[in-house]
Amino acid sequence: MLDVRRLHLLRELDRRGTIAAVAEALTFTASAVSQQLGVLEREAGVPLLERSGRRVVLTPAGRTLVTHADAVLERLELAVSELASAREGVGGPLRIGTFPSGGHTIVAAALAELARQHPALEPMVREIDSARVSDGLRAGELDVALVHDYDFVPASPDVTVDEIPLVDEPMYLVTHAAARAGGRGATLAELLGPYAEAPWITARDGTTGHAMAVRACQAAGFQPRIRHQVNDFRTVLALAATGQGAGFVPETATAHGPAGVLLTKLPLFRRSKVAFRAGGGSHPAIAAFVAAARAVVG
Repeated sequence: MLDVRRLHLLRELDRRGTIAAVAEALTFTASAVSQQLGVLEREAGVPLLERSGRRVVLTPAGRTLVTHADAVLERLELAVSELASAREGVGGPLRIGTFPSGGHTIVAAALAELARQHPALEPMVREIDSARVSDGLRAGELDVALVHDYDFVPASPDVTVDEIPLVDEPMYLVTHAAARAGGRGATLAELLGPYAEAPWITARDGTTGHAMAVRACQAAGFQPRIRHQVNDFRTVLALAATGQGAGFVPETATAHGPAGVLLTKLPLFRRSKVAFRAGGGSHPAIAAFVAAARAVVG
């Protein structure tokens, strides 16, 4: 009989790439992970891993087993959700991940709604980049999370995570008020081109926001000269207001922008969603958070 916990380790090895990364994510030692994977191989009766230099990689049988592990773990998540639905009321801890702007625009208001409707619920918020959410969900660090993707940076398909759309919003070019805005209906190249030699303000390297900014500028025909890297859109607006460069902000960040900035709507969009482990959407606490978040965004 195959052990579900060991299947989880094999799946994490497939996603994270190294035994050390699996051990760090799941708070095991590397030797313990290796030992458990060895036991799983004996349970399976076929080699699941093979050496490739200093690393181990999955064999074809190992990759096949990961596919079945995804299905098994999804069914277990569904079972947990149905058992939770049989209990009275909605309560207990709920670990919520969010990107920075989602924290102060959507999550804070959603938690106020949850406090009114489900006072026994204990939400715990953790700021995390959307690119790391699926790892956090699979590791059990998060139960639900706000995520987003952008034009030029679509989300990679992930069968271990389910998502529910929340809101699509246009992106804006933010510059100092002395700059000139492009005309209505202008192309991306026409809107961004005048700032090809300007300094740029982007999100930190390695984030989806950073990738979007770089790729949007490249699509407009230039490589951005990045001066500042900040993830908080309020800081992007403040820096642009003092002439520190051009940047990108979503529509929700423009509501309380400082004086001295020029906002130009772009033919680019950010799509925000709620993500949770596959099979977990019917869990009462997760369903309550989804409903609250949807109420916030209308």
